[in-house]
Amino acid sequence: MSKQLRGYWSLSWIGLFSNVIALPLIAYVVSSGDPLRIANISIAISLAWPSAIVGIVASAGLLAERKWGVIMSIVATSMVISAALPYGIVRLLLEDDLFGLSGISLLLAILNIIGLVYWVLPIHRRNLRL
Repeated sequence: MSKQLRGYWSLSWIGLFSNVIALPLIAYVVSSGDPLRIANISIAISLAWPSAIVGIVASAGLLAERKWGVIMSIVATSMVISAALPYGIVRLLLEDDLFGLSGISLLLAILNIIGLVYWVLPIHRRNLRL
């Protein structure tokens, strides 16, 4: 990278590790004997696993300093927000477990909103190679 961006490398590596760790954690949540088992399975298959895979690909593109890595990271964080935020709110309303899975889901959504704000900065799309 010609110009060092603050937080670029750390967020790229954090994204790679967190998405790799997310895959078995999603499987654990799906396999648990939860009252919302059907909701867990449908969210995992439709959004959680695909967003983790897109996040891994995005992190690889970011580490290779490609513009498509930034675009993919925007897509991946948007996918996580679209799954985690409504799921956390519904789970919080139904089961009232702020320090359980709903709290983790809401915290994940907030962290991804912060990451989305970082990756949409125009400086990322100007300084990277195609």
